Amino acid sequence: MQHQIPLEELGPKGQVMAHAVEACVHCGFCLPTCPTYVVLQEEMDSPRGRIFLMKEVLEGSLPLEEALPFLDRCLACQACVTACPSGVPYGELIATFRLWSEDKRHRYPLERAYRLALLRTLPYPGRFRPLLELGVRLKPLLKPLPLPKALKAPITLLPDRLEKEEPYQEVYPAKGERRARVGLLLGCAQRVLRPSINRATIKVLQENGVEVLALKEQVCCGALNLHAGDEEGARALARRNLEAFRDVDYVITNAAGCGSGMKEYPLLFLGQPEEEAARRLAAKVKDLSVILDELGFLPPPPPRRPLKVAYHDACHLAHAQGVREAPRNLLRAAGLEVLEPREWELCCGSAGTYNLFQPDLAEALGRRKAENLKATGADLVATGNIGCLTQIQAYLDLPVLHTAELLALLYEGKEPQA
Repeated sequence: MQHQIPLEELGPKGQVMAHAVEACVHCGFCLPTCPTYVVLQEEMDSPRGRIFLMKEVLEGSLPLEEALPFLDRCLACQACVTACPSGVPYGELIATFRLWSEDKRHRYPLERAYRLALLRTLPYPGRFRPLLELGVRLKPLLKPLPLPKALKAPITLLPDRLEKEEPYQEVYPAKGERRARVGLLLGCAQRVLRPSINRATIKVLQENGVEVLALKEQVCCGALNLHAGDEEGARALARRNLEAFRDVDYVITNAAGCGSGMKEYPLLFLGQPEEEAARRLAAKVKDLSVILDELGFLPPPPPRRPLKVAYHDACHLAHAQGVREAPRNLLRAAGLEVLEPREWELCCGSAGTYNLFQPDLAEALGRRKAENLKATGADLVATGNIGCLTQIQAYLDLPVLHTAELLALLYEGKEPQA
């Protein structure tokens, strides 16, 4: 296909986008795996439709503002990447396009202020915690009110209470013979919403002979900024992590979105002096389930009674990182029965801040996911991402635990419960 994409003008980003656009043969295998297409049944809300729109914008045949409503509805879940027989790197395409187009689009003042507030709050635990504490206190008063959907959505997602985050040690020694030494990405919003996930992650790694470094120099991974098109904000955070994790063998993540975001660091530094360092760090990033599976998992004692667990695949673990078997291997090794929900490949509607900016679609997807999980007949749900956990719990009356939380409870000889 002859293209007119101005590579010279767009630089390295243009090459990434042109390659992805040209790889698509419009076969349609992506359609039944795309959450927005499944819900809306609109061609332009499918991956191949969006690829066409991005191509038209880049070639100058379509104004950016006409394409944005459809592109903004994309969750960037990358289910289409898993389904695509041609290997179209759609995740790279949509992320790069959003970085390229952000300063070219028009945003209304309220929308701009809302976006800026999220970008200046969520990645910083010290700022996020007091706001969340206020929200939790006000939730019982605000939830019954007939508020606009844009305000109702974040209130629905608020937890009923907040756990206290304990100070981190610099080093957590391995139990028994040391098998590995890793740096743990502590995250940002997760540290406030559910600090028990990090505590459980450290516990599980220690039980498996892994020494864990909770490096104080680290910051938010920058995935939120990257996927929102805030290139400079994402780069600033990434640069600090490039330095913080420079000397560790592996960077362990326990949030699928964070792991995927760090693996995308090379996109942030295309043509920049840090590009090679970004590629080296991205290669060291491993999900908790992957490092344990690769080392040879040392399972906890099985539960005292049979437990059926529905495993929810976080999109940025299953699709973006291609990890599906590792967490299931751990759960089965721990003596749990793992159940598979229908439509595993469909996003739950969390997708970073998607459920704040697209509340109607996010709710439809959240309810659909909750119904499929409940239909398995499971006792509880396990997943590997804080966003999914928060989203699903809002629509499901079963306990929803992070994989690390579930395993840590078993190591402690406790019964998993809500």
